[in-house]
Amino acid sequence: MVIVDKIDRLTRSLADFARIVETFDAHEVSFVSVTQAFNTTSSMGRLTLNVLLSFAQFEREVTGERIRDKIAASKAKGMWMGGLAPLGYDLPTNGNRMLIVNPEEAETVRHLFRRYLELGSVYKLIAELDEQGLRSKQRVTVKGKILGGQAFSRGAMFHLLQNRVYVGDIAHKGERFDGQHDAIVDLALFDQVQAMLAAHRRQRTGIQRATSPLAGKLFDRAGRRMTPTHSRGARGGIYRYYVSSSSAGDRLDRVSARSLEAFLIARLTRMLPDASDPLVSIARVQLGDGELIVSLPVTLGRTLKRHLQDGETVAPNDNDPQLIDMHLPASFGSRHARARIRPTAVASGRRDPVLIRALRAAHAMVEMSRSGAPLIEMVPGPRYQRRLIRLVFLAPDIQRAILAGRQPAGLRLEDLIRNPMPADWAEQQRWIDRLAG
Repeated sequence: MVIVDKIDRLTRSLADFARIVETFDAHEVSFVSVTQAFNTTSSMGRLTLNVLLSFAQFEREVTGERIRDKIAASKAKGMWMGGLAPLGYDLPTNGNRMLIVNPEEAETVRHLFRRYLELGSVYKLIAELDEQGLRSKQRVTVKGKILGGQAFSRGAMFHLLQNRVYVGDIAHKGERFDGQHDAIVDLALFDQVQAMLAAHRRQRTGIQRATSPLAGKLFDRAGRRMTPTHSRGARGGIYRYYVSSSSAGDRLDRVSARSLEAFLIARLTRMLPDASDPLVSIARVQLGDGELIVSLPVTLGRTLKRHLQDGETVAPNDNDPQLIDMHLPASFGSRHARARIRPTAVASGRRDPVLIRALRAAHAMVEMSRSGAPLIEMVPGPRYQRRLIRLVFLAPDIQRAILAGRQPAGLRLEDLIRNPMPADWAEQQRWIDRLAG
């Protein structure tokens, strides 16, 4: 039995209470309100209960509206209505609603605004602050927990440089009001910083739009759209990437734009020699496991097929009869967290007796061990046997490829048994490509 003083102590939502009652009924639990007599087994009792809940929900919503209206009215008067105090200010005291200027922190804020104008880059400003040991505002909660006091992050710095509290304003839902607190940044300096931030924002957007021919066409292995972005190096160089909307496990979520575009241009130029800009004809690019799937107009099918090389295939598109899918072997390596595209080693087209004999020997040793018989001396040395037996744990597709002679060209037995083997089968294929490449 669940006992409450009043029904609104449990919930003030009709929808919530309906779900709660269903859960109670499923577990044979009774519900009792001490000060309200109703019987939910009758239609009149359920009606009474619904009326009570409707008034409770109405009261909750009206209270919420009054609180929101009160906050909006107070902010319109320039009052500080709660939250963490920004760097440069301390929270109000003596029951008033006016931020108090912290002189030492205020000078730090003015220094940040001036240095941003001089350096012209948030990244350079953050690097300089790290060298100087400047940290964010440190706060102590009511329970004594210490917050802040850390290095400035990129997002926090952008927020600080755009915070109109520093010029004496209070913002609420897109509107600005004159605050009761004192400004610590000159309005002219603040406007100069906003103009520089806006100019850099337009420049970043222009770079991405002008230099990202695969924007809107590239998708990662999970089918998520990849959008263009870029970063600046220490010497001012621009590094472009395509980034998926979110990451999931070990799936690729960022790829070098320069590497990917060069990979596609090289292959499409060979296959479409008459195209002046081969990337324009691409309808879609999908990252796959060990391959790139490039969707092109079906009218280019014959031309593509005449120029295919080992490992490259063309197949109809399953979703659009006007498109044709070209599968290009490729691996997605990573160096310094920058994913790069490189060709996958194509199949050798011949059976390797050394690899086949080693694979069969590994399986034979496992079978003999399972039967209780001692391991036979099929290969020299117990240490070599311990390495060789790892071949049993190769993915079934890789083992079948070795037996059929479809293993990547350049793959050697020594590489397989001397290098750490990934346990994940999907990762093993990329590992094999790296060994063969």
